[in-house]
Amino acid sequence: MDTLARLKAGQLAGSTRLDLACGLTEFPREIFDLADTLEVLNLTGNALSSLPQDLHRLTRLKILFCSSNQFTELPACIGRCENLSMVGFKSNRIRQVPAAALGPKLRWLILTDNCIEALPDEIGDCQLMQKFMLAGNRLTQLPASMTKLQKLELLRLSANRLAALPDWLLTLPSLAWLAWAGNPMSADYTTPHDEDGISADVAWAELQMEQKLGEGASGIISQAVWRGDTPVAVKLYKGDMTSDGTPLNEMNACIAAGLHPNLIRVEGKLKGHPQGVAGLVMELVGPEFGNLAALPSFDTCSRDVYPADTRFSADALLAMARGMAAVAAHLHHHGINHGDLYAHNTLYTAQGQCLLGDFGAASFYPQDGSQTAAALQRIEVRAFGIWLGELLERCDEVQPQWQALQHACVQPDVLARPDFHDVIAALA
Repeated sequence: MDTLARLKAGQLAGSTRLDLACGLTEFPREIFDLADTLEVLNLTGNALSSLPQDLHRLTRLKILFCSSNQFTELPACIGRCENLSMVGFKSNRIRQVPAAALGPKLRWLILTDNCIEALPDEIGDCQLMQKFMLAGNRLTQLPASMTKLQKLELLRLSANRLAALPDWLLTLPSLAWLAWAGNPMSADYTTPHDEDGISADVAWAELQMEQKLGEGASGIISQAVWRGDTPVAVKLYKGDMTSDGTPLNEMNACIAAGLHPNLIRVEGKLKGHPQGVAGLVMELVGPEFGNLAALPSFDTCSRDVYPADTRFSADALLAMARGMAAVAAHLHHHGINHGDLYAHNTLYTAQGQCLLGDFGAASFYPQDGSQTAAALQRIEVRAFGIWLGELLERCDEVQPQWQALQHACVQPDVLARPDFHDVIAALA
């Protein structure tokens, strides 16, 4: 019996999570029978265009997913759900975001791939907001009231219609992960500055695809053999828009990043895929490397999840910190903001070798010595500081100067933070 039938038969009493993807055009009223327990409601992949006005009867509801439906407006009724903290309406047809839809406990709002042209000033009243996903909309400006979002850490603005980043945005004390690629800004904010000679194409016919290695928000990575004898990794992109931005921006950034010991080498762009799928061909990373951490959970929101027994030696920690600071300095020297400097995007070995991956949120900015350029680098320095802090928490031999550096990197005054060359010097 499928989930909807079981719901209607009263067989899901006591459930804390409900997933329904069965072509729904109306909200099943039987969901209210779970009001005393339901915390996560996932209605992604249906044909809904509205939600009931009495949705607030789901008094324990914390997480609501309604992506890939037919909403043209963010439903105002969700703002009355007193415990709702995470809301996802990706890939709908949303044009309007009414103020009433913004609840008091909202921490994580996903509105990627819609048609939103403006946000209400009341967005600034979402004082708990930590993650705000807006890539792939039609925004021409952001409300200045967002200066009140003092806890905002991750903001995705890629593929909108912004002519510039507002000055106030670069002063937000908690902002660490920012993406803006694909907006009609000046050329220095939208194009690669230096490709370091990596611009080759790799023909699909030259690849022998093997097993799948992993899957992320933007694509699927598989092992392959190139030209009969070279092991490589091939990333095939899923579509035209991800939560971070577009595959084209990611590919441009990967190529523009050039060569560095702490980057996965790019062999070239894929050409000639039978279905026209975009892709990148990269060096195959050895099996001695593993993921430093897992993606944030619903509970941790903006913080990665580590296995409970994770510990690092002082030598390994220092090696990783030096490697990450060096590659970040390299990227910013080329005018590239990674935008997603996280442990879950870091591959590492027990000895402290590390590689930074996933350029899905990368963006370009001019190396003009301006205050804007300085602020953009120091926003990423905060991301490094958070990354370093997570490692320090899992090391038994922490040096006082490492703690001092970590505190300097995450301090709320953006321009008072060190730049990456200062970080390198402090770790020398």
